[in-house]
Amino acid sequence: MKKQFSILASAVICLGLLPAYSQSGPPGGPHLGGATGKLFGDNQAFSAGLEMQVTDKSGKPMTMPGKISFDTGKSRFEINLADMKGGQMPPDAAAQMKAMGMDQVVTIARPDKKVAYLIYPGLQSYAEIQPSKADSAPTNSDYKVETTEIGKDTVDGHPCVKNKNVVTDKEGVKHESTVWNATDLKKFPVKIQTTEQSGDVTMLFKNVSLTKPAASLFEPPADFKKYDNVQQLMQQEMMKRMGGGMGMPPMGH
Repeated sequence: MKKQFSILASAVICLGLLPAYSQSGPPGGPHLGGATGKLFGDNQAFSAGLEMQVTDKSGKPMTMPGKISFDTGKSRFEINLADMKGGQMPPDAAAQMKAMGMDQVVTIARPDKKVAYLIYPGLQSYAEIQPSKADSAPTNSDYKVETTEIGKDTVDGHPCVKNKNVVTDKEGVKHESTVWNATDLKKFPVKIQTTEQSGDVTMLFKNVSLTKPAASLFEPPADFKKYDNVQQLMQQEMMKRMGGGMGMPPMGH
């Protein structure tokens, strides 16, 4: 039992680290608004496969392949924990999470509603997350972008212009990225490299569709059980699957 708690805690910690790498997005997913949103230019509605590669300050890489849908600030990221490689996840964590119905994770960010959702399809449950004011306040108009071409390249078969982008927020803070804009996809940024306080992040977009995603993708399923926070979801759902009667240690998110 202690081993199961340890694996669960490690998985939660692993997911909880992602926002630090993605400018305070919802747990388990990238945040494509704010400074990052400016990098997409006129491409404000799309869906794609997304491979996130994160390298922390110690040099340990973590790869997270998933699927992203985006529409003018709203985003949805789907991931299977079994597909994650590296990072702090124990080797047998994915199998344990699958057995507990927690291997499939969907995060939805709704800055227009100032809310985010962490969804577990295997549990038919989700938690509602209230972002901080710092996360929900900025809009694209609060940022200015300066682009400098630094070369040509090919990424995943797409001819690209490689650019250095510096996005400055209204406080004067600069966010620097290297961006590969595909000339055959309306300058879509098929690859973005950014260095943040917690480490280096690379986002690689594949099979990009510039068709507007369905609005239903940005809503939690109506028949899923709603929890007020992640701790409550973890504790109650895990209690049910472990037979109940045993207290869960308190966990952050």
